[in-house]
Amino acid sequence: MDLKIAVIPGDGIGVDVTAEAVKVIRAVGDVFGRRFEIETLPWSADHYLQTGVTIPPNGYAMLRDEFDAVFIGALGDPRVPDNRHARDILLGTRFELDLYVNYRPVKLLDARLCPLKDRTPSDVNFVVFRENTEGLYVNVGGRFKAGTDDEVAIQEEVNTYKGVHRIVKHAFEYARTRSASLSGERRPSRVCMADKSNAMTHGHALWQRVFKELAPRYPDIQPRHLYIDALTLLMVQDPSQFDVIVTNNLFGDIITDLGAALQGGLGLAASGNLHPGKTSMFEPVHGSAPPLAGKNVANPMGAMLSAALMLEYLGLTSEAAAIEGAVQAAVTAGQGTREIGGTLGTRETGDVIAAAIRK
Repeated sequence: MDLKIAVIPGDGIGVDVTAEAVKVIRAVGDVFGRRFEIETLPWSADHYLQTGVTIPPNGYAMLRDEFDAVFIGALGDPRVPDNRHARDILLGTRFELDLYVNYRPVKLLDARLCPLKDRTPSDVNFVVFRENTEGLYVNVGGRFKAGTDDEVAIQEEVNTYKGVHRIVKHAFEYARTRSASLSGERRPSRVCMADKSNAMTHGHALWQRVFKELAPRYPDIQPRHLYIDALTLLMVQDPSQFDVIVTNNLFGDIITDLGAALQGGLGLAASGNLHPGKTSMFEPVHGSAPPLAGKNVANPMGAMLSAALMLEYLGLTSEAAAIEGAVQAAVTAGQGTREIGGTLGTRETGDVIAAAIRK
């Protein structure tokens, strides 16, 4: 089975880590006899500054119709102060391809990387599902008398029954598959929905309604509701109480960074932007860090783990497991960048992990 993957390295260290992610994709292709057709697209700050084009007019349709998956490195460059190119490429792709599931596994690979004392990998192993196409990020609102003392800025949150229903349902369906892996522990998988319905009484009442409507359809899943502020507190106090968390766009954006801290930093965090069954997009979640670009210091493991999520989504579970296992082995052995306590550069980390896959 040939698979065609669009790769957008983007800006800053996105270029550096993407090269290493592609390296390990090619390594698993060699080992498992898979052929990946990888097409690198130039969309970036450099491309925008040279051409005035953020994404070509047919760009979204091309990603949707011509590729099996999309991989993005990182976007953001101070030479584009309004980050127009990043908004069009990243958020635009999420909206235009209707990638309504933001999938963020939070998995601690080694106890020494967790900032919480006496925590082990079994304590930090949960998934966050963030609604990815609505909320405050749809950019509804505006500014009046901008730049004056009378400036008014309004940003409206959009929640629809369809949007809330499908992301909450996805969380329950995922939890049901997770229950199978937890069967040895003899407990049901748990889904926690987080909102702020005690203060945001209109939009988040819809989240309450949908959660209460869906939960009884999954009697094998343990449902729980928390206000978002309580959730953040409990994530720090005892992350082991969570299996699956589902929340809105803004809250999910915030708590997944907290989750990344629990697992050892943004350099280890992977994500997928999914429309189940359709072309979807995968990316590490760190920023572009322009001052570090080209210095061979960025941690590429989050990019590699994002590539593993991509292969798993495409049905290549053994290939995905090979990448995850090689990254796990490298972290355990301290073979990586300074971020995980290692002494290797970006490229050398990629070499170690690709070699481990080939063994």
